[in-house]
Amino acid sequence: MSSVRFENVSKLFGDLVAVRDLNLEIAEGEFIVFVGPSGCGKTTTLRMLAGLEMPSYGRIWIGDKDVTLEPPGRRDISMVFQSYALFPHMTVYKNLAFGPEVRGNSKSSIDERVRAVAESLHLDKLLDRYPHELSGGQRQRIALGRTMIRQPKIFLLDEPLSNLDAALRVSMRSGIMELQRRLKVTTVYVTHDQVEAMTMGDRIAVFRDGVILQFDTPKRLYQRPANTFVATFVGSPKMNLVSGTLDVVSPRAMLRYADVSLSFSVDRLVDAQFPRNHEVAVGIRPQDLHWAVDAPSRCTHGIRGTIAAIETTGPETYVTAEVAGVSIVCRFPRFADIQLGRSVELAMDPQDIYLFDRESGRNLLAEGEPTPTSATKSA
Repeated sequence: MSSVRFENVSKLFGDLVAVRDLNLEIAEGEFIVFVGPSGCGKTTTLRMLAGLEMPSYGRIWIGDKDVTLEPPGRRDISMVFQSYALFPHMTVYKNLAFGPEVRGNSKSSIDERVRAVAESLHLDKLLDRYPHELSGGQRQRIALGRTMIRQPKIFLLDEPLSNLDAALRVSMRSGIMELQRRLKVTTVYVTHDQVEAMTMGDRIAVFRDGVILQFDTPKRLYQRPANTFVATFVGSPKMNLVSGTLDVVSPRAMLRYADVSLSFSVDRLVDAQFPRNHEVAVGIRPQDLHWAVDAPSRCTHGIRGTIAAIETTGPETYVTAEVAGVSIVCRFPRFADIQLGRSVELAMDPQDIYLFDRESGRNLLAEGEPTPTSATKSA
C-alpha cells in the first residue's frame, strides 16, 4: 500500500475547469471517499490518479514517486468501474485469472489465488458460470475480486454500487469495508450518495465545482460543516436553513429568526466584527427539531408552525411545518397523533443550532455552540 498526494492539480477541458488547484494528502491504508453532485470533479480526480486523464497543471505522487506522467499500467493501481467491465465470454474463473495470466504468473499460483479470492467473496460455487448468468451483486463481486487478485498499492472504485438495488447496496457496502480492512490497501471511493460516504469513509472529501470544500472525518463533517453546502449535503433529511439576522454588542450576540430571538455569548462566534442586522442562515437538523409534547428536557427553545406534510417511514415520522413563511422538516415519534393544517409547537436544544453567513455560506460558530441566556418571541 502507498500514500497519495496531489500538489496544485488542475484539469481543464477547453474552457471548462473540471478540477481547480487541488491539494490533497491520503495516508497509507486510508479509506477515502470523494463525494459531491454530478459534474463536481470527483471522478475526474479519480481518473487523474489512475492515469486515465493527465493533469493540466500540478503533480501527483504515489508514495515517494511522481506519477504525473506515468501511464496507468505503471502505477500499480486497480480500478473498479460502475459498469463492472467483465469479459462476457469468460467464466468467473477466467475473469478472475485474466490479470495474473497476462502477467505471466504460474498456473499453480493463479489457481491458488483465484480460489482464495473466490472463497473470500463467496464466489467459489460460481466459478464455472458466465457473467450473464449472475445477479448484479455477484457480478460486482467478480469486479472486486479482479481488483483483489492483483494485490495493488491502491484500490480505486468509481460508483461501483450505483447499479444495484437498495438492499444489495447495503450488503455490498459492508463487504467492501470488510475487504479493505482485511487487505489494508489505500482506497479511494467515488460516490454521489452522502449516506454511502458517511458509512464507509475514514475521511471524506466534499467536492463542488472542481474544488474540495471540506476534507474531514464523517463526524466532523456532520458536527462542524465548513459552510452551508456541506451542511445541507451531509445528513438525511438535509439540514433546514432559515433566514435570520445577527446583532453583536459584546459580550452578547442576539440572533433573530422566524418569530423568536436567541441571546448567546459572543465568544461562540469565529469573530465579533459584524454590521448591525447582519444577514445569516440558521441551520437546524430535522433530527434536532422535536414535537414539544414529546421533546427531551434539554429542548428549551421553542417555535410554532403549521403542519403542511406528514411522512411516516415506520420507525419514525418526518413532518414538514410552515414556520414564519418557511418550510422546515422535523422528526416526530412514529405514528404521532397529528393532523395536516393543525398548529404545532416545536422544540429544540439551542446548542443544536448552526449559524452561517448568508452571503459566503461560511460557518460562523467557533468550536462549541451558543449557550442562550434567553429565548423570546420577536415583536
